[in-house]
Amino acid sequence: MSYRKRIFWLSLSDAGIISIAVWLACLVRFDFSLAEIGDYQPMYLIIGHVLFVLAGMHVAELYRPVYRYVSANELVSIVKATSLSILALSFVLNNVGHWLFLSVRFPLSLFLLTWTFVLAGITGSRFVWKWWNEEREKRSQDRRRTLIVGAGSAGVLVAREMRRSPLSEQRPIAFVDDEPSKQNLRVYGLPVVGKREDIPRIVQRQAISDIVIAMPSASRQTIREIFDICKTTKASVKILPHVSDILSGKISMNMIRNVRLEDLLGREPVEINLEEITGYLRQQVVLVTGAGGSIGSELCRQIARFGPAKLLLLGNEENGIFEISLELGRLFPELPTISLIADIRDRQRIAAIMSEYRPSVIFHAAAHKHVPLMEQNPSEALKNNVLGTKNVAECALEAGAKHFILISTDKAVNPTSMMGATKRIAELLIQGYNRFGHTRFAAVRFGNVLGSRGSVVPIFLDQIQAGGPVTITHPDMERFFMTIPEAAQLVIQAGALAHGGEIFVLDMGKPVKIVDMAMDLIRLAGLEPEKDIPVVYTGIRSGEKLYEELLTAEEGLTSTCHDRIFIGKPLDFSWSELLTAISRLEQLAKKGGMIEDASTIIEILQGIIPNYQSSSQPKEEAKPVPYSVATG
Repeated sequence: MSYRKRIFWLSLSDAGIISIAVWLACLVRFDFSLAEIGDYQPMYLIIGHVLFVLAGMHVAELYRPVYRYVSANELVSIVKATSLSILALSFVLNNVGHWLFLSVRFPLSLFLLTWTFVLAGITGSRFVWKWWNEEREKRSQDRRRTLIVGAGSAGVLVAREMRRSPLSEQRPIAFVDDEPSKQNLRVYGLPVVGKREDIPRIVQRQAISDIVIAMPSASRQTIREIFDICKTTKASVKILPHVSDILSGKISMNMIRNVRLEDLLGREPVEINLEEITGYLRQQVVLVTGAGGSIGSELCRQIARFGPAKLLLLGNEENGIFEISLELGRLFPELPTISLIADIRDRQRIAAIMSEYRPSVIFHAAAHKHVPLMEQNPSEALKNNVLGTKNVAECALEAGAKHFILISTDKAVNPTSMMGATKRIAELLIQGYNRFGHTRFAAVRFGNVLGSRGSVVPIFLDQIQAGGPVTITHPDMERFFMTIPEAAQLVIQAGALAHGGEIFVLDMGKPVKIVDMAMDLIRLAGLEPEKDIPVVYTGIRSGEKLYEELLTAEEGLTSTCHDRIFIGKPLDFSWSELLTAISRLEQLAKKGGMIEDASTIIEILQGIIPNYQSSSQPKEEAKPVPYSVATG
């Protein structure tokens, strides 16, 4: 319906309501005496009220709101417009009515009654229209029956938005809430029908299609527990994740999203010390190597928030560097960023960059990280992870950098792979270089990050989308996981804590079974493991472990002022012997790591790292005893 037609029909409807209200007021005021009513010329009263009230409504623009969404603000405006209009009409009729050939004065009680009936009729018509639309939507058969977990303020906002929003495909049916005082009550017109453990029974009995977890302030462990209950049903599970939007009273249907894997990790959000971070990053020249990768690009996003003087994006993968440079230019237009295409193995190029830009803070994220590929290409792992790190560290010393942070991995602990062994040597290099100059060298060691390039999650998602099978190497394989933003924030925070020589160990929480993660991803896609998507076990690949560790038995743990960051005790080693061994590895790497050199490379690596065990067909090792943060 066009705007003009809408105005016409609404005005006509209100004119009818006003006419009836005036007639009723006359009947009540004059005790239903038609003769007495006739003396007061009711036609003038009706016409006057229609003209004045409609004029007031138009001046107040009260025909613009959509009445299916009428709120208290519109009702207040109707009261004001109606009151002023009838007050003005009473003045006109009783003071200049003789110009209209009126010979009587109208009692004020008549205007008061008329005001009451007109107001009741107009506001009532709005509520009836709103109620009729909501009931029509509730009875719509194509909307999905939805159970809301959490009958608090967030749950009420979700239910209200489902009823009001034309974008909503859900129809709220009931709440579940663990609060005993809410049981068997009604919240926003919907019954509270049980607690979380009752969800499977309620879903079956009420024919629920969707479950929405509306508990934005709940811990991830609680969300995990609720999801474990929900996944025993066939209902689709969604979540409302944003605490800030709930606190500000804002909510929309696009905030209600599918549950993601990171919601189920059981880890609480990272809290960082902004004062410490701002102190060592603000107005500094910051260099990030591997800036086009998953961790490197997220480090750039996080660093940009703290106002560095200049941000240097270094990498040898031009597309990744271009994309992060474009993104930072859009999000932080005032921040000077410089894209540097360079290979960390090129000592001359790295030295020239350090000499020209003189970075104060360096985050070294560039590395080869793919375990099976590095087993097949050991010379590349040596050149990139060891010699590349050596180049960047030595050039940082020469340029007088203040901080150098190496991004390491849990695979460097008791390594069984070429990737893990080379990263362990990189850690030793960092600890060794800390003995020279004024640069504070430190390493940050953590496990897998969700969604990073080459990680298991994107592979599983691709396999699920293709209809399976999902391939898992071993049913007992476990890994530590955290999100990319969380890892980047903790790395930056660790840089603020560094005095030099530390290996920081991030609290990764509890290890996650890969098979459980795969099953969760299948269920999050709305499918059933084994029934819809087959799961196949392929066997452990060369260089892989069943269980990862975050520190060696000799390192121990020391706490820091941050409850998620710990320090592994530095180990004694011979710096001269390390450099001699690296020199031998460099010669072998330059030859391309020929097959006949493989045993020599392993021998040299084991000389540097006695607990390094290489095997193309690894045996299942005993599960390590988890380290204790409390006792170290």
